[in-house]
Amino acid sequence: MNWATAWRIARRELSARFRGLRLLLACLFLGVGALAAIGSLTRAINDGLAAKGRQILGGDVQITVWQRSISADERAALARYGRLSDGQRLQAMASNGDTTAPVQLKAVDALWPLVGRLELADGRHVGAPAPNTAWIARGAAERLGIKPGDTFTIAGKPLRVGGIIAVEPDGLGEGFALGPTVIVPLGFPDGAGLTGPGAMYRSRLRMDCAGACDAAAIADGLTKRFPENGLDVRTRDKASPGTETFIARMGDFLVLVGLAALLIAGIGIGGGTASYLEARRGVIATLKVMGATSGDIARIYVLQIAAAAGVGAFAGLIAGVAVLPLVVKALAGVLPVVDGFVLAPWALARAALWGLLVALVFAAGPLLAARTYPAMALLRARVAPVSGRQSWRWVGAGLAGIIALAFLGDGSAKTTAIFLGGAAGAFVLLSALGWGLARMAAHLPRPRSPILRLALSNIHRPGNQTARLVTALGFGLTAFVVLAVVQTSLDANIAARVPQKAPDYFAIDLQPGDEAGFRATVAGAAPGAKVRTVPTLRGAILAYGPAGAQTRVADMKDIPEDAWQLKGERGLTFAQDVPEGNVITDGAWWPHDYQGEPLVSVDEKLAKVTGLKVGDSVTVGLLGVERTAKVASLRRIDWDSFGFNYVLVFSPNALAGAPFKLAATINLADKREHGLLRAVTRAYPTASVVEVGPLLRDARGLLGQMSAAILSAAGVAVLAGVAVLLGAIAAARASRAYDNTILRVLGAGQRQLLGLLLAEYGVLAGLLALVALALGTALGWLVVVQLFSFDFLPSWTYVLGVLGGGLALVLVFALGGSLPLLRTRPAEALREL
Repeated sequence: MNWATAWRIARRELSARFRGLRLLLACLFLGVGALAAIGSLTRAINDGLAAKGRQILGGDVQITVWQRSISADERAALARYGRLSDGQRLQAMASNGDTTAPVQLKAVDALWPLVGRLELADGRHVGAPAPNTAWIARGAAERLGIKPGDTFTIAGKPLRVGGIIAVEPDGLGEGFALGPTVIVPLGFPDGAGLTGPGAMYRSRLRMDCAGACDAAAIADGLTKRFPENGLDVRTRDKASPGTETFIARMGDFLVLVGLAALLIAGIGIGGGTASYLEARRGVIATLKVMGATSGDIARIYVLQIAAAAGVGAFAGLIAGVAVLPLVVKALAGVLPVVDGFVLAPWALARAALWGLLVALVFAAGPLLAARTYPAMALLRARVAPVSGRQSWRWVGAGLAGIIALAFLGDGSAKTTAIFLGGAAGAFVLLSALGWGLARMAAHLPRPRSPILRLALSNIHRPGNQTARLVTALGFGLTAFVVLAVVQTSLDANIAARVPQKAPDYFAIDLQPGDEAGFRATVAGAAPGAKVRTVPTLRGAILAYGPAGAQTRVADMKDIPEDAWQLKGERGLTFAQDVPEGNVITDGAWWPHDYQGEPLVSVDEKLAKVTGLKVGDSVTVGLLGVERTAKVASLRRIDWDSFGFNYVLVFSPNALAGAPFKLAATINLADKREHGLLRAVTRAYPTASVVEVGPLLRDARGLLGQMSAAILSAAGVAVLAGVAVLLGAIAAARASRAYDNTILRVLGAGQRQLLGLLLAEYGVLAGLLALVALALGTALGWLVVVQLFSFDFLPSWTYVLGVLGGGLALVLVFALGGSLPLLRTRPAEALREL
């Protein structure tokens, strides 16, 4: 029989509505649709970053330094490639009468913006504001109660509102800010006294290439020429590193969710295929009696399964592409996604190939078994099931294809390897568990109850469905546990102890001589408030390691991912005592009034990444001056305290003579409104005071949105798990049709048959619940801790409740699927056997 004849027979038997293969269709639709949408979305975001990189950055190359201006040499090194635009960024307090608000002050020169246009709410497109004029974000206008034409003050200097910002061309590249943006002319911060020695401000220089240029090569040249100047250099293709890191992690997670949904659905595909072929036993036997060979049978049913798989995969691709514009529209204001319709050929092809390969792997077993059965075995298989030899070459080829496609993606190879290894391990574990349960049931004492005796025999008898049920129920219940663990951990992280321990206000840019007056001002406005002050500076780690054999950061080809402290300038401080919330884990703290060799205490996490030990040395650059200190101790930092936490804390003599400012935290004794912001702003106009409460609310809202997105994506895997449960129960129901009919003929009632069903599924589901709890917890830990770097804080009460709900769902599905069999009269059932 050739392929054309096989297709003619397959097409005649195949229902246009794919009766019997709908589970296979649904599983492939879910898995392929999820992967298609995820791949297309990732492509849309990456294309957006690439297309809008210059606009996000505000040019082709950007240099940022802290607490100083760009030097003439640095400017000259960049000026040879194109136009330059100067700017400054700093925190400030804006006031309108008695109303004050923290703002992000953005000072720009006449050439700003080099790329893109600033659009105001009234539709105008403008550049830098005129002297004594400001463009302000809508949030600042609302908090201060001002509108275009009104006047407000920053550091006591009046500014007129020239317009409300609608679109800030380089806003995404600015990073995190503690307040809404206010754009002012370049000279304003200097004139207002906001950039004195020790002030926390950033100078920024952007370059727009005059023609085609290699931005990465220019950035590399700047870093090599000025290795110890503390330059933070960015290029148009790395305009927003934080955004790119988040997108990469989220992309890894989403791809793994889609692949997990597809692999879980594969269990359903296997069960659905087995059920479909079980229902075709008579047809297969008839074809073999009429002369069809095993190869002919394989061709006929491979074509049917392939047709159903192709339709399911194609429908999934269409759904994945169709839903993308809605997702893009929702993310348009949050992430730099490409506008309009996005087609990602490789992502779509990979999703379809994954779907077809998964269908091949999981449908191969039932297909290979059906083709090798002799006709007589098929005709009597209701009574005496047989097992044929199976060739697993195609299964191996399919698995190799799945693994190859996983590693050909853009995600993390390590994450992919862990996932595939975990999936394979879970499959082997559940398969072994199914085999072990059947063996154990065969050797258990026979219960007195006939119902329990039959339930136990169903687990180990010839032709039993135990292995298939264990695998399907195990993966399905594991999906429920993973979702519950991830959800409750994310919720717990959002509602963690930060809000309870956080101070009420932060203040920065206080002069060292203002400490006593600042404390008095706070005490007058908010009696009983607790004030903590620390000196604060900015510097870059230039070298570290044993004295005389230090590693220069500038000479490192690759900086470890976890050693973020080595990249650019960071906050530094000095102290007489161990900072609050810190614990010495190695070494010792210096004594009061210490005047010996300069010392430094280092965060133990940084020490672990870099290999620093007590007795080694650290060299930092402060405003162009190198200072070296010996490592006296390592500290464990309580980052959740939301207070002043510094990776490097120096002995006071180590930073003697360096210009610094004070930063302060304020904890109120009475949480009522005290007018504290107004009092501090009037007394210290150049200082910035930030209320922590609104920031925490914004952070909780952002984390809540991220949590909802993660859970929505993970819901696809749960839907696949539900499909698997349905498929497993449907397959088991088909094999139970003969048994139920015989038991009905022998006088068994519906209540007894329901009891038999509940006993069998109850035993299996109860045992598998423990396995699913362990597997789901491990997978949830990988997602929460390894992928998203959150604390693992699941609510076990909720997790167990969800698992119990999954068990109830299994029993409901089992009962619901068996009701038609129980309602069928024995005589009718016997005529169909």
